[in-house]
Amino acid sequence: MTSISETVAPADVHAAPKAKVRNASLDRARTFLTLVVLLHHSVIPYTYFGHTDPKYFVGFDMIVLATDSFFMAMFFFLSGLFVWPGLGRKSPGVFLRERLLRLGLPFAVAAFTVIPLAYYALALQAHQDTTFAAFWVKMVTVGPWPSGPLWFVWVLLAFDLTASVLYRISPTLLDPINKLSVRCHDRPADFFLFLLIVTAALYVPARVYFGPNHWFELGGPFSVQASRILFYAAYFFIGAGIGAANFDRGLLAADGQLAKSGWGWVGLTLIPYVLLWGLIYIKREILGNPPVQPHWYEASYGLFFACFSAAILFAILAYFLRFKQSGWSILDPMQPAAYGMFLVHYPIALWLEYWLFDASLPAVLKAAIVFVLTVALSWGATEALRRLPGAKHVL
Repeated sequence: MTSISETVAPADVHAAPKAKVRNASLDRARTFLTLVVLLHHSVIPYTYFGHTDPKYFVGFDMIVLATDSFFMAMFFFLSGLFVWPGLGRKSPGVFLRERLLRLGLPFAVAAFTVIPLAYYALALQAHQDTTFAAFWVKMVTVGPWPSGPLWFVWVLLAFDLTASVLYRISPTLLDPINKLSVRCHDRPADFFLFLLIVTAALYVPARVYFGPNHWFELGGPFSVQASRILFYAAYFFIGAGIGAANFDRGLLAADGQLAKSGWGWVGLTLIPYVLLWGLIYIKREILGNPPVQPHWYEASYGLFFACFSAAILFAILAYFLRFKQSGWSILDPMQPAAYGMFLVHYPIALWLEYWLFDASLPAVLKAAIVFVLTVALSWGATEALRRLPGAKHVL
């Protein structure tokens, strides 16, 4: 029997970009990830190992370990999927203008408003006796000026601009990835191995060298985790390669094997996840939780981290490709507001946690209140902002 990879001529890989069509399964996956971000920030104060609230629950450590190990990489992957066709349809000037409007403007506005509002709640919780005006001036003039979760926005803008330059140099640059995606229509495990090898090769040495906590501080609110920057770039450009052409015949095809997968990918995620917890136990109970870990520890952690991230990416994609391609989903009403919710949710979550700090409630109940209200309020705030003239072009 002739395989699909044998029926696609090499010249067909770099097909002319088609008009952008909404993909319900990927839209829903992106909205789901936004909710995962909100959940992540809703439970962090109540974790056992890093709680800042008097109440804690070890189950939240399990959530945070999982979410921190994949969700930003998957955001970069999904963001990269439609970059290459967009570059083919638009002139460099139009592409740059749209990216600055969609990413640069929200980042600039949020850096001066959303971020100071969020961190002022932390300052009050730390009993810093200061007015918001004084706190704001000190943050933007003296620093530190953290970006919170908004670092993703400026890094994504940097990746988009890099992709624009690379596309002008060679529109066929990502064709090898696209060819592999087409060949993996019926063999998604092959692409999984490719993704794992590339991302582990970039992440493990960086983690050993920089450690897990070092950030590149580029001035102002521009910072990014040193060990993960190449890891995220790999997810972005691999996603761009998949989306470069033949999207309906490659790895993410509606009739592909990934869309027909069962629980195998979910089972695969459990192996590296359990191994990560094993390393955490070794660090805390055997090594004595030293501030700097041995190289073998960081290398092992980096490998399991990369494996978990790739496996859960495939598990989530398989679920949404199989069950969420058509019909109605509870995620659909939220989809237009998902980006805005990501931008505005952080101060909402931190202020809710600040107000609940002294409440004599179980950690699970506190986290549930924070999550539900953060979703509702950030959604409502985004919908209100989207009613402003021109705001829908940004949010």
